[in-house]
Amino acid sequence: MIPDRVSRSNVERGSLQGSGPIRTCVGCRTRAARSSLLRIVVVGGELLPDARRRMPGRGAHVHPDLACVDLAERRKAFPRALRVAGPLGLKQVRAHLEQRTRNVCM
Repeated sequence: MIPDRVSRSNVERGSLQGSGPIRTCVGCRTRAARSSLLRIVVVGGELLPDARRRMPGRGAHVHPDLACVDLAERRKAFPRALRVAGPLGLKQVRAHLEQRTRNVCM
């Protein structure tokens, strides 16, 4: 039984804690283990996927799913999360996710 003073989010956080650092998807706003999310960085006004999580700079995390990327684009979450002004190109992120989908289907 969960004590009254412990919130539901604390229980959820505890269940996710064993799987590494927790990040929030900028698209659907759900929390997940960092290892299950794709890190996105901005370089020269273009969003780039950082699959190895090694590129310098501020990153935004998103589920590796085109639905979450579309939702983040519609909400204008990438410029806000990355603290940059202006529109950002998603061409390389979409290409990365489409290629990943093709590789999984084969």
